[in-house]
Amino acid sequence: MLRAGLLLAASMIVAGPVCAQTEQVRRGPAPTWAKPSTLLPLPATTTGPVFFRRQDVEVHLSDKGQAQYLGYRIKLLDSAALPLGNISIAWNPGAGAPIVHEIKVFRDGQVVDALKDAKFDILRREDQLEAAKLDGTLTAVLRIPDLRVGDELEVDMTIFSSDPGLGRNEAGILVLGPSPAPGRYHLGLSWDQGREPNLKPTADMTSAMVKAERAVDFRFDNPPLLSPPKDAPNRYQWQRAVEFSQFADWPTVSRHFAPMFAKAATPAAGSAVKREAARIAAAQPRPLDRAAAALKLVQQDVRYIYVGLNGGNLIPATADETWQRRYGDCKGKTVLLLALLAEMGIDAEPVLVNSSGNDDGFDQRLALPQLFDHVLVRAHIDGTSYWLDGTLPSVASPNPRLVYPASWVLPLTAKGSTLEKLQWKPATTPDEINLFEIDARAGFDKPARIVSTEILRGVKGLQKQIQFAPATAAQLLDAFRQNAIGDTFQTIDDVKWRYDPAAGASILTISGTGTFDWSDDGAGAKSLALPGGGFSPPERRVRASDQNRDAPFYTKPEYTCFVTTMRVPTSTQAKQWSSKSSFDTRLFGRAYHRAWEMRDGAIRMVRASRVEQPEIDVATAQRDNARIAAFDNSMGWISYDPAGKKASIGNGETVQTTYEFDWTAPDVPCRSTGKPS
Repeated sequence: MLRAGLLLAASMIVAGPVCAQTEQVRRGPAPTWAKPSTLLPLPATTTGPVFFRRQDVEVHLSDKGQAQYLGYRIKLLDSAALPLGNISIAWNPGAGAPIVHEIKVFRDGQVVDALKDAKFDILRREDQLEAAKLDGTLTAVLRIPDLRVGDELEVDMTIFSSDPGLGRNEAGILVLGPSPAPGRYHLGLSWDQGREPNLKPTADMTSAMVKAERAVDFRFDNPPLLSPPKDAPNRYQWQRAVEFSQFADWPTVSRHFAPMFAKAATPAAGSAVKREAARIAAAQPRPLDRAAAALKLVQQDVRYIYVGLNGGNLIPATADETWQRRYGDCKGKTVLLLALLAEMGIDAEPVLVNSSGNDDGFDQRLALPQLFDHVLVRAHIDGTSYWLDGTLPSVASPNPRLVYPASWVLPLTAKGSTLEKLQWKPATTPDEINLFEIDARAGFDKPARIVSTEILRGVKGLQKQIQFAPATAAQLLDAFRQNAIGDTFQTIDDVKWRYDPAAGASILTISGTGTFDWSDDGAGAKSLALPGGGFSPPERRVRASDQNRDAPFYTKPEYTCFVTTMRVPTSTQAKQWSSKSSFDTRLFGRAYHRAWEMRDGAIRMVRASRVEQPEIDVATAQRDNARIAAFDNSMGWISYDPAGKKASIGNGETVQTTYEFDWTAPDVPCRSTGKPS
């Protein structure tokens, strides 16, 4: 993707992934297809650190791939702009080294050729090595000497991209950012005869489009700042963009990549992969158990390293190669897993997903493979589909529910599959449960025994597994003693962590003591706000007048539950205790629930929040805006009154304690069984 916007394209260009061949920056003239803009006169007054007299971002499509031209001339108005003199070009050089056409400095009528007395330093570096990524990227760095405020800096260069995995198909996006600096901007796309792509500009680009026989151009002078609708779904964030693709549609993409994965997933005769599959099949009679064993083998015995070398950005390494070297990226692990499953007679296919969950509106996009960032396996076993991801920790087993918050996926099949919508349903089990047990039976003025338990599911739970699994029990205890003692815990006696594969949850339990500051309410009465008991009121859903007023409002799906149990001092009686009210309500598609019960010498409280409707229309938002004033945002206060005559805790609900119920179960009693108001 190329982006034209404030300082971004001027500071770095990233080319596409290919294998290393050429490792020097070349000098040469600009390509004939590039049409640089004329200079925009500098206004008498302007604000900001820079003024773009021109910025041209152009892409040309040919049988050799993509060529990407970037040219700009910038007036430096403030010292904050001087770092633009540090020019960096990153490329993966198999498609050819970048060509620098001009780098000049204009000052007081004089022109200085910056390349005369300075040169690019070539750095071979893997800038994401700490994230286990190898992509062969080279970086050329030039530091322009004696650059000053008031100078004009002109840079013109072309870089190249050619991905073998795309074949003859090129695809990408041209974007003019939402907050460009003042100046003149030009986005262009051209192509050789017979290479015309499908085009899809956003509505705000259509009026600026000028189309020639084999080119389209978009030109802007001082483009206004854009502000996407506040709190709108991601599809409404898509602004000032031009998509281009030589893939006809999504089934074409599916058919294009399916043979690559099928070929790579075919082990050779006598392959060690075949022997591993036979070993698993002999040990596990049930297909689901076989799939689980194959998945664990790929997760545990093949370490994750992203490999973008030799066309590896889109072309998977073979199953045999991945198993032999015992490392691979998501494509290599997926292919190895597909090979194992096929040997055991289990039907499965590779599926592209966007693991970040930013895929709302993909059905409105052109067929762009770059929209997806991950591939995994979907296996069909005994009438049920299971997701298997070889890049996850080995505690992640085959799952009927995709762990990533994806809405759209693309199966890679020989016949060609279209985008598939994953139907969303409100979670039935909380993503996060926090249990807080307070044993204050010794008295108000004595340290209370505290047990805090955090139960995390999904991606967050797996992240905790990655974080905590390498640590010893002593290391965990020391870390929490160093960082968690403070407002709640005055001492920490024990820290226990485990990942429960059956529950699919990370479980962290901290035990210790703490002293609570009971409020003195006079005449021996006391009160305390229990941890996890209150809700902050939701924000009003409103938008500025220049934003799309008809766009729905969006809330990221989540389901959280807080359970607090306090064993009250044995010197008190149940009738002397009271609490804030219970409530059930729903605002902006989110259900809020709080319930209380006093039983067996313990005050029990549960508080939960669950998004039940991620998108709401404007009318619902306006209705709920008017209801915010009545929202109960009180903290979880409990009160003790020695003169109390009757208990006033809860409305007859039944609430489980933190210690009498298995909160790792899938059917935890966090939500109200009634209908929210």
